[in-house]
Amino acid sequence: MLTIRLRFFASLREALGAEGRLQLPVGSRVADARAALVARGAPFDAALAPGRALRAARNQVLCDEATELADGDELAFFPPVTGG
Repeated sequence: MLTIRLRFFASLREALGAEGRLQLPVGSRVADARAALVARGAPFDAALAPGRALRAARNQVLCDEATELADGDELAFFPPVTGG
């Protein structure tokens, strides 16, 4: 098993809190972490729903859902940012 630190920003932070931890099997990817959180039910299922546009960063570097995670990683989720 591996343990990752979770961080949430913007509207996700309001819905889910600032941070948390998640244990996953070795070899898990960002998509697996998101699915495990959605499986927790409310409020994660609505905030991280499949199809909802979100960005992810592994150890403060933008990544996609296929990125493999390692023990001790920080995984952050945030909505896409637009300028104005």
